[in-house]
Amino acid sequence: MRGAAKMLIEKYPLRYGISAVIEGTLPICGLSSSDAVIITFVSALAAVNRIYLDPWETIMMAKAAENKYVGVNCGKLDQSCEVLCKKDQLLYLDCADDSYQLIPWTGPEFKIAVFFSGLERSLTTSAYNLRQDECKAAAYSLLAHAGLEYGKFADTRLRDVPTPVFEAYKDRLPANFRKRAEHYFSEYARAEAGAEAWRQGDLSAYGRLIFESGKSSIDNYECGCPELITLYNIMTETDGIYGGRFSGAGFKGSCMALVDPAKADDVLHGVEEKYLNVYPALRGKYLGALCDSADGVKL
Repeated sequence: MRGAAKMLIEKYPLRYGISAVIEGTLPICGLSSSDAVIITFVSALAAVNRIYLDPWETIMMAKAAENKYVGVNCGKLDQSCEVLCKKDQLLYLDCADDSYQLIPWTGPEFKIAVFFSGLERSLTTSAYNLRQDECKAAAYSLLAHAGLEYGKFADTRLRDVPTPVFEAYKDRLPANFRKRAEHYFSEYARAEAGAEAWRQGDLSAYGRLIFESGKSSIDNYECGCPELITLYNIMTETDGIYGGRFSGAGFKGSCMALVDPAKADDVLHGVEEKYLNVYPALRGKYLGALCDSADGVKL
């Protein structure tokens, strides 16, 4: 947590440090764990030094720690979820201007299932940063083909590219860049459709969009690994799962799913049995667990 402490001390004088133990019942890897630990550490360190951090200050400080000290070129989605979220509400966030809504859930009850593949991950040694560069390259190329203005490569985002420009020039992109862009534009549409399904309390529609997101992650973004892809395929065939996909970046780690509470035990047993039939060596490392939504960080 040295990076998190450095981000805090750059802005505020610190008189006190902390000695802490991290405990939990969920797998340590694959559930935005690094962001959660950084935010917890920064919040606790600020509290003992009587420093007030507003939500966005906490979010951006945690993001900077990941970018500068961990070496992961992440955005601010995970951090925003862990700070801004409220129980049984959907965070609908626009990362371009940081505007957001918290949309209450009015539909049927559900549980959140977590399926840990048994494989730990490290985003710094995965293709996570490469995927970001591929998206930037796709955006840069599309803007150039369309004769639109563009600035520095590092500051270029697919968000800067109008959807009609992508449709008009996507066939000029190298295959990998085209697939990364296809994932982005389809994911953007799914996020908007998902927010509307959530507003309507339509769990079936919301779950279907999560499954579609998972398939695009595999086919277009090409993240995951054989074990996670196996878990995803098992989820699509399991009665009682509304929808599921990789958790977070999807390079090893976990899958998550929305589950019918009445069938939750059968889902846990069925997924475990099918998965360990394919990967028996992961018995004792694999974990399936149920949880609920919760408020964001609090002390």
